[in-house]
Amino acid sequence: MRLKLETNWDMEKRYFGVIIMIVMIASMSWKAVSEEWIQEKYLRYTLFYTESDRKHKEDYVTILNSSIQLVQNFFDDSFKKDFQVYVHPNRQSLDKQWQHDWNMPEFKSECWMVASGMATKVDMISPARWNEEACEHSYSDLIKTQQLITHELFHVYHGQLNASPDFSDVTNIDWFVEGFATYASGQLDVSRMDAVKHAIENDALPQSLDNFWTGKLKYGLSGSIVKYIDHKFGREKLRELLKYNRKDEVLNSLGVTEKDLLLAWSEFIRGHEGK
Repeated sequence: MRLKLETNWDMEKRYFGVIIMIVMIASMSWKAVSEEWIQEKYLRYTLFYTESDRKHKEDYVTILNSSIQLVQNFFDDSFKKDFQVYVHPNRQSLDKQWQHDWNMPEFKSECWMVASGMATKVDMISPARWNEEACEHSYSDLIKTQQLITHELFHVYHGQLNASPDFSDVTNIDWFVEGFATYASGQLDVSRMDAVKHAIENDALPQSLDNFWTGKLKYGLSGSIVKYIDHKFGREKLRELLKYNRKDEVLNSLGVTEKDLLLAWSEFIRGHEGK
């Protein structure tokens, strides 16, 4: 009987030891996702970051301030409201935020997704960890890093003027929302323009604007048609379009049919000579 009691006691000790270990691991995992935010106020925005990014904070502020200036210079206009910028320490933290914001509890981001922007805020994985937390992005490529963050800040500017500030209530204008941010941020480079021109010449294009923000050419397709609109109708008209959240509103404001817009755009791209 004594031997049996000692054996049960040993089993209980091991059981409680396992439970304590599980709790400790869970606590460590939760801490990795929900580190305490450090908050600092700057002109136009409030920055939120965690202790792990304190050493990168000044570099991020420099990039953000430069990107804000680029956005404001594009239309010679300022943001209508201050906004927030969250620098997430890892993908887990970013996914958790997107799951909450988009009401998608099971959402898991793809490796190329590192940031998002809407009228009230920008969320991004800490750029210093893009090499380990993402694909297709490298913090050391400072030009593309600047352009990507500028892209998200153009979403902030756009959202502050749009009928749907978080772009959740838009109809068939993904091409315009993403195309505007791609074009205005400088991401519509020569290689993307040349790829679109090649696709036009080989009759390998989507037949509807609704499909422009799809596939490998989505940045080039969407960005280049916004570039055409800016070229043809002017910067003030382009800014006016930012308030609309439906494709028919955009086309009616331009006074063109979708077919005529696509035809004129394709002719514009055919004349593109690497500029």
